[in-house]
Amino acid sequence: MTITEFRNLLQAQPFRAFTIHLADGRSIPLNHREFALPSPSGRTIIVYQPDDSFDVIDLLLVTSLTVNGKKRPERKQP
Repeated sequence: MTITEFRNLLQAQPFRAFTIHLADGRSIPLNHREFALPSPSGRTIIVYQPDDSFDVIDLLLVTSLTVNGKKRPERKQP
């Protein structure tokens, strides 16, 4: 998964909620685009939850994304 792929999913119109799967086995839901705060470089993102808790995610550690129960396949680098 690349930073560009994550950015494309985050900016998709219309936005669809998705889950971020990390290398350490955690899964973090992102229910609204407004709950995500990317860093200026785009490498890290803060994901807020409705209860005001949050996770700081290094996008290089994201293994896959699930949209409406369907995993997006990992792409091979050219």
